[in-house]
Amino acid sequence: MELRKGSLPRRVGGVRLTHAVFRRVLIANRGEIAKRIAHACRALNVRTVGVFSEADRDAPWLEEMDERVCIGPARAEASYLNARAILQAAEQHECQAIHPGYGFLAENAVFAARCEQQGIAFIGPGPDAIRRMGNKIEAKRMMAAAGLATIPGSDGPVGDAAHAEHEAERIGYPVMLKAAAGGGGRGMRTCGDRAALARAFDEAAREAEVAFSNPEMYLEKLISGGRHVEVQVLGDAYGDVVHLGDRECSIQRQHQKLVEESPAPAVDDRARAVLGTKVCRAVAALGYRNAGTVEFLLTPEGEPLFMEMNTRLQVEHPVTELVTGIDLVVGQLRCAAGERLGFRQADVQASGHAIEFRINAEDPDSDFRPDPGEIVALSLPDPPPGVRVRWDSAARPGYRVTPHYDSLIGKLIVHAADRPGALEGAREMLAGMRIEGVRTTLPLHRRIASDPRFVRGAYDVDFLAQGGLAGRRRSSSAAGAS
Repeated sequence: MELRKGSLPRRVGGVRLTHAVFRRVLIANRGEIAKRIAHACRALNVRTVGVFSEADRDAPWLEEMDERVCIGPARAEASYLNARAILQAAEQHECQAIHPGYGFLAENAVFAARCEQQGIAFIGPGPDAIRRMGNKIEAKRMMAAAGLATIPGSDGPVGDAAHAEHEAERIGYPVMLKAAAGGGGRGMRTCGDRAALARAFDEAAREAEVAFSNPEMYLEKLISGGRHVEVQVLGDAYGDVVHLGDRECSIQRQHQKLVEESPAPAVDDRARAVLGTKVCRAVAALGYRNAGTVEFLLTPEGEPLFMEMNTRLQVEHPVTELVTGIDLVVGQLRCAAGERLGFRQADVQASGHAIEFRINAEDPDSDFRPDPGEIVALSLPDPPPGVRVRWDSAARPGYRVTPHYDSLIGKLIVHAADRPGALEGAREMLAGMRIEGVRTTLPLHRRIASDPRFVRGAYDVDFLAQGGLAGRRRSSSAAGAS
């Protein structure tokens, strides 16, 4: 399936995109995000070099690349995480820049530094910003110093279970035990009392060390009924920072996002303006450049508490693009090339409402167990009147979802004049969408889009856990089809 014709903006803040910022960019990623970056490069007349593993040798997204190079076997550590092979490919193909997409090496400060050392632009923030924001403890300290409220928690790392128990008594149960270098829910545990914390500490620390090579842990107060709200920023090398509005990402499974929308239903216009201004000031104080996302837990009382900053492009960036008309990947490329943003905060005008549904090859009725295999059929209906639709995907019939990497098949993004219109359009698109050959999250998204709580915008991060929308399989009749 293709990105819908005309779905990607051709302007940034009113600036027509016609010139090349780099001659050749290596895209150090795979799947739909590699294809997405290739589209943005084409808009700027930039040639692309796509890397691939042996498992992806015949992948359809490689057709989008001007040049292609194999960087290793299927195992991610030997291919998409193989910094040496990627840098060697960039040099051999005379690339001026590398775009890491998201995941893999996107938030690897060492890789960003190696790019700089070899005279290759890393399309993202500098290694120092990645390093500082990658450590959640340091990130909280820096953002608090910059004026953002943070979630109550330990003042620093907790060295062992006894130290964690002491801090938890001070903070008050329940608490969240988190990995200092964490992400994606790894190394994270909810602890309701002293015994639960004692049981969880060593296991979480081991998980963090395996995932991030850093066993350091810290504590935060667990806030019930919170909502996950984030602010998209874009900054250039001249100190200019703008925000592109907010998104809500509270519909999650296993601490990973499933549905995102912009603007956030839980934030009114006045609070949105205040939050955006605070975020821009904080990010500018860091000297941050390129795209980034500042994430908050919104309390039931409406107070945004800083959680973390993601120093990369987000999976959910399309909802922001559809609402603002600004191409974030083009913005990344221009900022990395040393250009000014070319627009001011006043030029950013939000219009309508957008919702994104991540379609994964997972079985939501079996604890989201991955279901790799061949996609036999894949089709989308025509968009209803007044609704814009983007289907960001590298999959098509015959495409094989491999067990080696993330299970994302594609992202369905729906935009309309308002949230009710976007929801109505989403229900129609989800109802008519067909994927056969693997189990997917599509049936779950149909249930979410029709759930009265979601329709009212009255949901929080515990929505799936409390609603019973995903659970044990009720029937085997739909096996292999969505």
